[in-house]
Amino acid sequence: MSKLKKLRQIDTAVPILYAILGSFIFAFGVNVLIMPLGLYNGGFMGIAQLIRYFMNTVFHIQLTSTIDITGIIYFLINVPLFLLGYKELGRNFTIKTLITVTVQSFFLSVIPIPSSPIVEDYLTACIIGGLIAGTGTGLVLRARTSGGGQDIIGLVLSKKKANISVGKINIMMNVMIYCICLFLFNIEIVVYSLIYTTVLSLAIDRVHIQNINVSVMIFTKKLGISRAIIEQMGRGVTNWDGEGAYTQKTSYILYVIINKYEKPQLRQIVKNIDPAAFIIYSEGCTIDGNFEKRL
Repeated sequence: MSKLKKLRQIDTAVPILYAILGSFIFAFGVNVLIMPLGLYNGGFMGIAQLIRYFMNTVFHIQLTSTIDITGIIYFLINVPLFLLGYKELGRNFTIKTLITVTVQSFFLSVIPIPSSPIVEDYLTACIIGGLIAGTGTGLVLRARTSGGGQDIIGLVLSKKKANISVGKINIMMNVMIYCICLFLFNIEIVVYSLIYTTVLSLAIDRVHIQNINVSVMIFTKKLGISRAIIEQMGRGVTNWDGEGAYTQKTSYILYVIINKYEKPQLRQIVKNIDPAAFIIYSEGCTIDGNFEKRL
């Protein structure tokens, strides 16, 4: 098997592994530590929990003790958003999100919720549960996919309006959900749910660091890489002519700025043209000027 083919397989397998592992970790944190205490998530997961609450208390609809209906509800309310995502965000993103939501919903449904809390102290459970669930969500985002729900709505609206972001949509939905919780539950449930959501958000940021800029220098003896990067990635490239000090042969030096999630695509483009190319990545560079930040 060629080295290039192995790189492609790794680039494909790692995001899938992140998505599956992240979905399991998120579902484990929610079901084992948060749900036994009656705490609520934000976003569409919180909506699914509220629907489950109304179904159980008002309509007395319950499945078997081994299956939690929250995961099923979460998947169903995402179905219309898959159609929206397919239309506005493209086929590739929608397929990956569909797979992620399916896996996440499965884990949420089959991981049993303990009849009594494993961690009885609310604050401790919020911190541990938030760290675990946030780590899982961060891994899902690292896989260049999403858990659906408000993420899809935020991405669609951010394309249409410059002052709208995924974060703002999350905040708006969380405010709505916790306002409903204030009318239904003890205020302590709402306060601890907010603490849990805050810890979860901080954990997500630690695992999935957004907008990391990467400066890349490419040393090659073959032509065509600059044009391929411009056409396939839409990134600007600066070229220099160089010479190897030892070989005294002409080489080309390419310089480009990308974000860290574009690294696999850039590496594949370069290796397709010149498998022997030498590439240097420098993460965390500061940019002042015309650089397109991409979601």
